[in-house]
Amino acid sequence: MDYKLEYLGNLRTKLTHLRSNTVIQTDAPVDNNGKGEAFSPTDMVSAALAACMVTMVGIKAEQMDLGEMKMNASISKVMLSDPRRIGTIGVELHIQLIPERDTPKNREILKRTALTCPVAQSLDPKLNQDIKITFD
Repeated sequence: MDYKLEYLGNLRTKLTHLRSNTVIQTDAPVDNNGKGEAFSPTDMVSAALAACMVTMVGIKAEQMDLGEMKMNASISKVMLSDPRRIGTIGVELHIQLIPERDTPKNREILKRTALTCPVAQSLDPKLNQDIKITFD
């Protein structure tokens, strides 16, 4: 077992990562009977996509010995109804390489790595992944 989930009542959950004891709480969103005071489960899916992309790019950059780099991402989510589901996850990923390593080839490798991260490959193909990757 890797995680433990407990229902706290009032549409909230507590998720514990057993190896590290890290805790994340979720709350139902305001538009689905919740208070929206924490990440919703669908927020977590959206955030997981961006976190996976950044993690995989970081791993690839280390393997390629690209030196110090900076990354950040902005994430959006569009919900659909009938049935209620995520329709689009938008990720704007910004990568800043050190100038001497910022080449078209390195950019292409990192972009491909981000787009093929395990979470991206695991999501339903009907879910629109609106991904924008920029290099500064």
